[in-house]
Amino acid sequence: MPPLINVRSISKTFGADPLFQNVSFTVSEGDRIGLIGPNGSGKSTLLRILAGTEDTDAGEIAVRKRIRLSYVEQESEFRAGDTVRSVVDAALKTSAVPESERGTRFAETLGRAGFEDLEAHATALSGGWQKRLAIVQALVQGPDILLLDEVLAVGDAAFQAKCLERIAELRKDGRTMVFISHDLAAVYRLCDRALLLSHGSILSDGPPRQVIDEYQQMTFADQGMSANEESDTAIPARCTSISFSAPESPEGIRTGHPLVARLAYKASKNIPDAVFRVSIYWPSGYLCAQLTTESLSGGLQLEHGTGIVEFQCPTLPVVPGLYRVDLAIESKGLEIDVRQRCATLRVEPGKIAYGDFLIENTWKITETLPPPHL
Repeated sequence: MPPLINVRSISKTFGADPLFQNVSFTVSEGDRIGLIGPNGSGKSTLLRILAGTEDTDAGEIAVRKRIRLSYVEQESEFRAGDTVRSVVDAALKTSAVPESERGTRFAETLGRAGFEDLEAHATALSGGWQKRLAIVQALVQGPDILLLDEVLAVGDAAFQAKCLERIAELRKDGRTMVFISHDLAAVYRLCDRALLLSHGSILSDGPPRQVIDEYQQMTFADQGMSANEESDTAIPARCTSISFSAPESPEGIRTGHPLVARLAYKASKNIPDAVFRVSIYWPSGYLCAQLTTESLSGGLQLEHGTGIVEFQCPTLPVVPGLYRVDLAIESKGLEIDVRQRCATLRVEPGKIAYGDFLIENTWKITETLPPPHL
């Protein structure tokens, strides 16, 4: 059976500069594709082209007949006067949902989304609730393909967790999706294939873990190059790489086993009271744990040059999963360098843990009572 979408050698230019050239890939039924890459690489433009709201400069896109697409843009926009009810009603009327089923679809979709006031004006909603309404608007139409552009970029952590949960449900239902996100842990969790768009082309197309690793290596290489181009006084110190290893576990990094994190840095001058942080986040966006050099006595005296900060974690307490990693260097409480979403930490099953963390413990019976007399 032919793919749902076949992208053949498309190109797009803005002004005199090409955004991307000769991009080709397919979207087949059941694909969950994560589209990743640096800002400005053309991810949102490519998604708009797939949605049919923007034209290519060259190449062609073949979409299978009678395929229904729904597109959630990065910036959700609604007309003045639109209410939650009117937005969803309008989406249902333009969909292929039979009229007899629209009432049930309306109630089910809005019930899951958590809207209480259906007469609330869409333009008066917060950014997170507008995004939630845009997702409802897309889902209520029953699309064959769902195109999602940075749906996790707005709202609080609770909203992001709700979005992740809903997308995971769609994944289980076999819904075809193309999903743009800078949250690489979410891409790993929700997608079975990833595309890396950068430097004007698709640099990698394959399993999410493989493509994410390539992107992270490329990101640090690019950051290192830009650091060399800046004056020594512009950035006093910066993180140049991060790696994780399990010295005592040939099976990889596992819950309840030792972890070593090695953060490389470059300092252009001596920095007093320096603090390094490796922040580990749940896929939902909540801070899970942090490795840090901070102590009650303050930071360390960082000397000019390059070096590696090695963190030793005797027992990794977090449960299995893929975690987002941010890096930071501070001096006297002020941030010098911050790298968000620059790496991921994959934790495999190890010691059994119930809940969110493994808490090592010992136990003993300290007192026994005689059996009661009957």
